[in-house]
Amino acid sequence: MTPRPHVDRVSAEDMMSLDADIGSAPMQVGAILMLSTEAGEDPVSLLDTLALRIGAVPRLRQRLVTVPFGCGRPIWTDDSGFDPAHHLVVIACPAPGGEEAVLNIAAEMLVTPLSQDRPLWSAKLITGVSQDRTALVFIFHHVLTDGIGGLAVLEALAATEEDGWGGRREPEIPGSALHLAIDAARSRFNALARLPAALRTAAAGASELRPMGKTRAARTSLNRPTGPQRTLAVLHCEVEEVKTAAHLQGATVNNLILAAVSTALHRLMLGRGEYVEEFVISVLFSARRHTSVTYLGNRSGIIPVRVPAVGPAKTQLAALAATMRIAKQQPPGASAALIGPISRTLARLGAYRFFIDHQHLVHTFVTNLRGPEHALVIAGRPVTGIIPVGAISGNVTVAFAVLSYAGVLTITTIADPETCPDLTRLHEELARALHALTVTGPP
Repeated sequence: MTPRPHVDRVSAEDMMSLDADIGSAPMQVGAILMLSTEAGEDPVSLLDTLALRIGAVPRLRQRLVTVPFGCGRPIWTDDSGFDPAHHLVVIACPAPGGEEAVLNIAAEMLVTPLSQDRPLWSAKLITGVSQDRTALVFIFHHVLTDGIGGLAVLEALAATEEDGWGGRREPEIPGSALHLAIDAARSRFNALARLPAALRTAAAGASELRPMGKTRAARTSLNRPTGPQRTLAVLHCEVEEVKTAAHLQGATVNNLILAAVSTALHRLMLGRGEYVEEFVISVLFSARRHTSVTYLGNRSGIIPVRVPAVGPAKTQLAALAATMRIAKQQPPGASAALIGPISRTLARLGAYRFFIDHQHLVHTFVTNLRGPEHALVIAGRPVTGIIPVGAISGNVTVAFAVLSYAGVLTITTIADPETCPDLTRLHEELARALHALTVTGPP
């Protein structure tokens, strides 16, 4: 008897990314890798090596398939027509080159929907960024993985050639409707057995989502329905400098970044004629510290944190550090157990788009990842820097993605240019706030 095929389903956490993908721009994220190359170097060899490394990640060769009604969540299946050339292309950097030109390309890729008939990722190798720099912009749908999984993909790109992909194509075996229905029923039955634990986690999630006993964020111009375009601004600083300043104040690097973001937003709002004393920042927490390319997906939750924006910097940072210590006592990712069912219910009712366009629970998102501490090498080319590329959705007009890599902390601010036309000012205010907290230290 032929064994039944394994059903590789989208997880409940992954479903939240699909539910949220109904806004003005797709739920896509990514990273920009700056590579050291020789002037005039032929990119073909690098392209070929990247194709082999990318193909070695199973999820990057799979596409997402919807199933008949009653057969459960969508499934991942091998794309029998997978070809890296459908996803990975080479382009020349527009004049005058440099980081800003690369950011513009990444912003355009971020809002270009990926084909649902192929694996949900795309990449561009940008030559001529400078005399000795090439950039690799990698964009993927958030359902494919979270930030921790993205780091696992990065490690696969830096693997040895022996671990590459041999060009083999697996047949697509999604399974019959009956098999999928039986598997879905089995999953639902198992979920019933886990119901008591799930309820406890949901209760923890409810507490996690109720920042300091309040349920609504102050109404500001930061919350407006967003348009289809995105702009990016990047700030670089030394990890050790930020870490030392934070520890001297009994805080963490993440605490210091949140304080700087809140201060920068406060000053931005003053420029708009609005006075805001605190901001509710949705902080992403992962339920895992690491993973491998054999299991990507999403295992994360959010914690809305009320971050003070006025008063002495030392007092602000101390209050925030105390709040975050309490928040971290909850199970990591507990909020996903509550948000998931709510978002799916709203999506089925056709009300999810309205909810995210009119929510007043958070002002902005901040994602902070600890990347490799030592520089990586891809196909003999050193990776000199990594720029994280995040997403915004609904009525959140600006968000922040933070990544440490090889001693450098990079903060990417992503905004909707229609509702946040003053991104340049926000970027400058963030730089000033970080400088005040790290160089001179809180008074």
